[in-house]
Amino acid sequence: MIPPEDAIRARRRLSNRFIAGREAARLGPVFLPAAVVIAGDGSVITGRDAILSAFAAQFADPGFGGYVRTPEHIEVDAAGDRAAEQGRWTASWKDAPSQSGPYLAVWRRVTGQWMIESETFVTTA
Repeated sequence: MIPPEDAIRARRRLSNRFIAGREAARLGPVFLPAAVVIAGDGSVITGRDAILSAFAAQFADPGFGGYVRTPEHIEVDAAGDRAAEQGRWTASWKDAPSQSGPYLAVWRRVTGQWMIESETFVTTA
């Protein structure tokens, strides 16, 4: 069995690949249905459908360059069913300064698959 930390890192790489490919629909299995995202500007997006719609809208913007999330630390709970991923994120747009900062993602293992329960992004640069 793959250690949880490795499985979560693999899911993160997959989500980064879907973002780079502007494939919003393929991000669906990464998020729990009731997932919550707090964006770098403090806005809150609730629910997988709303999160995917937000991605799709950004992907349709010709100025959107991309997002990359880079995990630095993953800590799994004693039961092995939840985990906290801490790292750095960057966002880029054509004709605009890039943004970046720290993030925290909460993962939950559901029927053997790691899915995002919540993500909080803070813009610091």
